[in-house]
Amino acid sequence: MANQTELVGAVAAVFTTISFLPQVVKVYRTRHTSDLSMPMYIIFSMGVFMWMCYGFLTGSLPILLANAIVLVFCTYILAMKIVYK
Repeated sequence: MANQTELVGAVAAVFTTISFLPQVVKVYRTRHTSDLSMPMYIIFSMGVFMWMCYGFLTGSLPILLANAIVLVFCTYILAMKIVYK
């Protein structure tokens, strides 16, 4: 049963992680960030960081890795939001 639970977590992690990829690619290509909410990305990044910590503390590799990747994506978008005001 634990393996099935980890599998569900891993699949969910893949989907939620790759959901950010289109936004990252769009920001990279267009350099357009004015429609993105800075407060939302800051709050979301803090939440993702806490989920990453939770994954580390509980030993859940899918939660840890997925949130680490999403944090990189969010940080990139935040940086581009600042650079391309």
